[in-house]
Amino acid sequence: MDKDRIVGSAKEFAGRAEGAVGDLAGDAQTQASGKAREAAGTVQNLYGQAKDAVREASETAAGYAKDAYDNSGETFRDGSQAIARKVQDNPLGALLVAGGIGFALALLMSRPARRPPPRWRYYG
Repeated sequence: MDKDRIVGSAKEFAGRAEGAVGDLAGDAQTQASGKAREAAGTVQNLYGQAKDAVREASETAAGYAKDAYDNSGETFRDGSQAIARKVQDNPLGALLVAGGIGFALALLMSRPARRPPPRWRYYG
């Protein structure tokens, strides 16, 4: 539990009590002050709740990232072994795929730069 939540709850309670005293005494200023303190306490309590939620979400995300990092070596190794098996099973297909990828990359890299369209100006 966050400090802001505790302080906010205390302010909210104090504001309710002050508002009740203002109601009993018939003092509008005390009643308004109590309502203002209650509202401030509610806002601070909500702020503390939001901070707690963000903290929990960041801890969860960090845990997921750590798990993904820990398992990345195994995943890479398994993928490499699967590709090696496919290449051994069908070497001609692997050669054609590699050639196609190389050809596509060569086309992308050797493409001429686009020129801007000519501007036609009328001088008259």
